[in-house]
Amino acid sequence: MSPMARMSVSTLLLTLVIVIAGATPARADGFISPFIGYNFSGDSGCPSISNCEDKHLNWGIGVGAVGSVFGVEAEFAFIPSFFGETPGTENSVFTFMGNFLLAPKFGPVQPYGTIGMGLIKTHTDLTLAGLIEGDQNDFGWNVGGGLMIHFSDHFGVRGDVRYFHAFSALELLGLNLGETKLDYGRFSGALLVKF
Repeated sequence: MSPMARMSVSTLLLTLVIVIAGATPARADGFISPFIGYNFSGDSGCPSISNCEDKHLNWGIGVGAVGSVFGVEAEFAFIPSFFGETPGTENSVFTFMGNFLLAPKFGPVQPYGTIGMGLIKTHTDLTLAGLIEGDQNDFGWNVGGGLMIHFSDHFGVRGDVRYFHAFSALELLGLNLGETKLDYGRFSGALLVKF
């Protein structure tokens, strides 16, 4: 990656952190939400959210604050073997997204829509000889929604469906794949710990 591209990624990440920190809603509850899920559609290898035998598990954590209508969130997610499992190769996708939430609260139930942008990092490694390794950092966006169910003032659960899309064309092991831009959906379930 060129120094200019590295500086752009660093600037984006710093901007997202400042925006999320500065946009915390008044009278909002902070939360930590570790999740586990799987990918579907797009480049994931699963054509749809159901009836898929080649699911790639992902895991991560969301940290943010949500009030009675609006919220913000920083989310980190890791997907090992995103492009499939092949002997002699390793691959993964890492995302860091800053998201805004529209989340009206109806008693213990809080449906939400989310939209955000951030970093999508792909990693590929041909481990047979360790000769070919590739990392690609791209700006990307995500959109989705879900439901939070609050069991008490401090605990709940969360279900979520999101779609991720990179702005730049994908390269794997140094090979340009034309105009293919990484995209996929994610279904996840999470614990919701509020403070």
